[in-house]
Amino acid sequence: MLLDQYRVGPYLNFTYLVADEEGGDGVVIDPSFGIDPVLEAIDAKSVRVRYILNTHSHRDHVAGNQDVRDRTGAKVVAHRVAPLHQDVSVDDGDAFAAGRLHFEVVHTPGHTKDSVLYLFHGNVATGDTLFVGECGRTDLPGGDPSEMYDSLHRRVLALDDALVVLPGHDYGPTPTSTIGREKRENYTLAPRTREEFLEFLRE
Repeated sequence: MLLDQYRVGPYLNFTYLVADEEGGDGVVIDPSFGIDPVLEAIDAKSVRVRYILNTHSHRDHVAGNQDVRDRTGAKVVAHRVAPLHQDVSVDDGDAFAAGRLHFEVVHTPGHTKDSVLYLFHGNVATGDTLFVGECGRTDLPGGDPSEMYDSLHRRVLALDDALVVLPGHDYGPTPTSTIGREKRENYTLAPRTREEFLEFLRE
């Protein structure tokens, strides 16, 4: 499998190019500003991009959607409530394939109402729900601290420890992690009641 991580744009965003192999079918996850290096890699590696996967609708995660669509004809995949153009609307538990790649959707509202994770072949693209060592903000429009608590403590903590975490931004000490490492080291995932978590976010 081809899995390339690109730090692009002014906000330390990560965009991912994933394919079953060079010259094979693939996807782009969260095309941000400054997408040219990813477009060049798509051409250089002859990837047939079938889908654009958006983890949520904030501008810095969808700014390159049209550029990738224009270059590849790929279809945009997003949660059904995302306020953006989407060719394929998904919800929690949905699954789809691009060539030999198989993806599963986990709905994780909190940062936005439309935030999702994409699980695929030992990896999880977490967008702005979970960073390395941190979680996403809940004080922006559409954010909800109580929903973030449920997403982190009922969805993320239920994931397999071996999954490789592919975050939406380069905010941590390393560009990737694992769910197991985040369970051990990420202070936002420490055991807390809902009330304790809400107070923790307020602080």
